[in-house]
Amino acid sequence: AVYLTFDDGPNPTATPQVLDALARQRARATFFLIGKHVTGETAPIVRRMFDEGHGVALHSDNRWLMLRSPAALAGHLGDLAGRVELLSGVRPCAAFRPHAGARSPSMLQGLRQAGFHLIGWGFFGWDWNGVRRPSAAAIVPRLLRRASDGFIVVVHDGHHEDPRAPRGYAAETVDVLVPALRDRGFELRTICEDLGAVDAAARGGD
Repeated sequence: AVYLTFDDGPNPTATPQVLDALARQRARATFFLIGKHVTGETAPIVRRMFDEGHGVALHSDNRWLMLRSPAALAGHLGDLAGRVELLSGVRPCAAFRPHAGARSPSMLQGLRQAGFHLIGWGFFGWDWNGVRRPSAAAIVPRLLRRASDGFIVVVHDGHHEDPRAPRGYAAETVDVLVPALRDRGFELRTICEDLGAVDAAARGGD
């Protein structure tokens, strides 16, 4: 199995494009949402994620969460999960990915208090492309070289500050990456359905 995940949404433009691409490929993914980007405008997009069988989890837009007390972090995650549930009608699963992977002992304690799993990503499993603009042509070959059982891929359908950041390459990556992974015998699964199986490996992601 390989886990395709998307960070920093929901994005009113890019996220529906990603969902369309996943539908074309009959693939499922996990979306790590930033709470402030879940609004009345984007709530139908989140609802669509649930309706189409994708995993929905929590993300953050700053790395200072790792400095909060365990109780404060646990309360923050509960508030974010409640916001997503209030606006979309469904509660996200108990998975959390911190901004830029930043973590601390107090964060780990807070996650345990809240009953959440920390989720990272596979080694070089992200869409960063140096100073060049990300593109499917540049990203997909690197991801395919790294892919192995349990590998977690991160693609950004949003931005931690700009809720409407251009992310056209994200949908293009789905259309190229998913068939290539299947040709190599991989199944696409969601973090939410396999939390127990991915937890140990994901904790080691950077």
